[in-house]
Amino acid sequence: MTNPSDSTAHRYTPELAAQIESTWQQYWKDNGTFNAPNPVGDLATEGAGALPKEKLNIQDMFPYPSGAGLHVGHPLGYIATDTYARYNRMLGKNVLHTLGYDAFGLPAEQYAIQTGTHPRTTTMANIENMRRQLGLLGLGHDPRRSVASTDPEFYKWTQWIFLQIYNSWFDEEQQKARPIAELVKELEVGKRKTKDGRYYSDLTAAEQAAALDEFRLVYLSNSTVNWCPGLGTVLANEEVTAEGKSERGNFPVFRKNLSQWMMRITAYSDRLLDDLELLDWPEKVKSMQRNWIGRSRGAEVDFTAEGHKITVFTTRPDTLFGAEYVVLAPEHELVDALLSPVPYDDDVDSRWTFGHDDPKEAVEAYRESIAAKSDLERQENKEKTGVFLGTYAVNPVNGKQVPIFIADYVLTGYGTGAIMAVPAHDTRDYEFATEFGLPITEVVSGGDISKEAFTESGKAVNSANDSIDLNGKSKEEAIAAIIPWLEEQGIGCEKIQYKLRDWLFARQRYWGEPFPIVYDAEGQAHPLPESMLPVELPEVEDYKPVSFDPDDSDSSPQPPLAKAREWVEVELDLGQGTQTYYRDTNVMPQWAGSSWYQLRYIDPQNSEEFCSLENERYWTGPRPEEHGAGDPGGVDLYVGGVEHAVLHLLYARFWHKVLFDLGHVSSKEPYRRLFNQGYIQAYAYTDSRGVYVPAAEVEEKDGKFYYNGEEVNQEYGKMGKSLKNAVAPDDICRDYGADTLRVYEMSMGPLDTSRPWATKDVVGSQRFLQRLWRLAVDETTGELATSDAELTEDDLKALHRAIAGVRDDYENLRLNTVVAKLIEYVNYLTRTYGNSAEGAPRAAVEPIAQLVSPIAPHIAEELWKRFGHTETITYSSFPTFEEKYLVDDEIEIPVQVNGKVKARVNVPADADEEAVVSAALADARIVELTEGKNVVKKIYVPGRMVNLVVK
Repeated sequence: MTNPSDSTAHRYTPELAAQIESTWQQYWKDNGTFNAPNPVGDLATEGAGALPKEKLNIQDMFPYPSGAGLHVGHPLGYIATDTYARYNRMLGKNVLHTLGYDAFGLPAEQYAIQTGTHPRTTTMANIENMRRQLGLLGLGHDPRRSVASTDPEFYKWTQWIFLQIYNSWFDEEQQKARPIAELVKELEVGKRKTKDGRYYSDLTAAEQAAALDEFRLVYLSNSTVNWCPGLGTVLANEEVTAEGKSERGNFPVFRKNLSQWMMRITAYSDRLLDDLELLDWPEKVKSMQRNWIGRSRGAEVDFTAEGHKITVFTTRPDTLFGAEYVVLAPEHELVDALLSPVPYDDDVDSRWTFGHDDPKEAVEAYRESIAAKSDLERQENKEKTGVFLGTYAVNPVNGKQVPIFIADYVLTGYGTGAIMAVPAHDTRDYEFATEFGLPITEVVSGGDISKEAFTESGKAVNSANDSIDLNGKSKEEAIAAIIPWLEEQGIGCEKIQYKLRDWLFARQRYWGEPFPIVYDAEGQAHPLPESMLPVELPEVEDYKPVSFDPDDSDSSPQPPLAKAREWVEVELDLGQGTQTYYRDTNVMPQWAGSSWYQLRYIDPQNSEEFCSLENERYWTGPRPEEHGAGDPGGVDLYVGGVEHAVLHLLYARFWHKVLFDLGHVSSKEPYRRLFNQGYIQAYAYTDSRGVYVPAAEVEEKDGKFYYNGEEVNQEYGKMGKSLKNAVAPDDICRDYGADTLRVYEMSMGPLDTSRPWATKDVVGSQRFLQRLWRLAVDETTGELATSDAELTEDDLKALHRAIAGVRDDYENLRLNTVVAKLIEYVNYLTRTYGNSAEGAPRAAVEPIAQLVSPIAPHIAEELWKRFGHTETITYSSFPTFEEKYLVDDEIEIPVQVNGKVKARVNVPADADEEAVVSAALADARIVELTEGKNVVKKIYVPGRMVNLVVK
């Protein structure tokens, strides 16, 4: 940091930087510099027909306003998107860039439980603090478009979209959502039947309502959820650790069946998969979504047991002859029906009984033992456990009796919740069979199944019966033969299966969006009309859900809203006369607001619609003329961390596709292009107890690190509060200036990689800006330091090459190399004119203000003004270059003698081989080295080198 005591009055010090930054931030605010006009509505300007032909809709992932405030790692993506937005404004584009807040969620609720402070109070304070911190950075956001998911005017439309989805069904034939009213018409005239094959007109009113619920995209289901008695709430899978504990509090979590709202995202599995091909997203993210959806082709096959049909799904029906046992998920609906009513036979292997003589007792004990395990833990658990039901199933291809087990590695949500186990050719089945002493029969040749499962392709063996013979066939040939045979026998069919499960859309919390649903006395759900939106959260005295003994797996949720009896019980007329109804006491999950917020940014002041279709079409509609045929539309650039690669992006895509099907948006996808920025990491330090100590207070001596005199261990990790290695942007802005922070963060490395933070290196970015400042401003007088001299040929080359390189790097988000090229150009001018009394030519310096403006906008604005411009630099035209200055007249060629560089020669750029070799042989050093020797070979690599072989 510069010492103010040795600075002159007009030197670019942190104090002067702070004055400049404050001045220009106020100017931007007063003049609405970054306000982007809409085609229509409240944010349209007069003469909207004159909107710029090109537009750019750029967006950061919806941030949560944490009470801990920001550290310097948080703004990395925000500075990058601001830089890209500013560059594109200078290209003449209408740029929509703003930032809102995903403000519902658990942290504010927990703080309310601890302190009694209303979550809204905490949330608004956190938002204001985050706005203040981000405001220091000079981000060019349109403040009129900022929203918070907790604003009633915002979540009114979240509730409205929920109702659109609730009042829709997925037409398999048309592969799209349609209004439920259209389904009712088709059911009433007999064009369609109910899911169970009945005629709609034959049903009672209650039965009709229940029949419609089976079609709806939102439905109530008795689903298996993660119930945490210690917290008194159901948790999403991502809130449960691999050890089956709550991420917050480390309480036991149990799998429990509860009536919950679900969204039928599985209806969109194929479209969510196939439309990934339309998106300009990182391949890694696309792959993660493909794996999450998990589409696989195979067959459903029916095993029979005790008069029941057990349907399994397999991608390898060619291995059916090797199925040696059947495994059901412990929660499978057939488990209790298939349990043997008598004790295990004496000859049953003791490993199969879980230490019990009675199958029912064994199953109950086993279920209790795995109740706290998460799905992830169950799937990845290396220790294979299970219980024999005491009954057998019949393998349909060979009539073999195979034992039926339950095991935790089979889940109800995947496939049918039942598998046929082929231990010879499946790793998990092999481990289970080995653990339980079950037979392992080879049906695919090519491996040594005495050592491990053989899972590769091979020829079928031991796979024949009286009516089909697969032996000798390849995997593909055997599958092609077995599936039609299964269908002919009536014991199976071809099937496409998905890993994706319907979306559990409810939380037993307070701080979330209330459901726009009420229930009548019979428990029938009724959607509220739009006129009754928003359903606002009531005030409650106690924000805490009823918690239970952490180990009480028999307990059930009692949400905080259930305590607000006056709010829960309401008198309404929903078309059947005034009746008493009961509100839903759950709230929506935090994903709700972030599933559509990019659309509200477009039209945030529209009180009649969630987003005008005309404005949506302008900002996110398909533009095949720019992006090619099949362009899905969407936000032009979406920047955020890869941690949201699956859930947030999948949920947002689902909601958007429903809105598209219903005609509310013109774009098929919410985000056309996605960019994942890396993280800023930092050193952290632990003492002898393994406790983290404040990194800022650690001293380095002789390669070792000390805190309060005690030696500590250094490690490297993501910057954050928990590692005590966070650095506040407020401090860096104070000590160096916001532009210095912006330049440093952009220069640290490629945007999509993680990079280490080192406060001591920030001074390098500060010195770059100081050198730039000195080229333009006399530090003694404050007057311009430039001259009116003409640019030399070298000046023109350096300038135009800087412009060309910087333009290309801005366009492709190579922001670290933008900084490198600007430093190179500033250094060139400093070397060339640093000691000149007249100073560098103005024509060489003035363009730097524009080149650096996207990254360091405050100093750029100040210099632009000092150069005599009266309008903001924000909308000045970005400099262009001339190709002729990008081509060298001369090039330098290394000259090797026997493979080692001994000299370098300058030759015309268009010199031919003869001229280049002649110049090399004429060089004084080469003449000296070859004198009296024989040059036996002359090798010329065009434009690269000359190699002389000398003897």
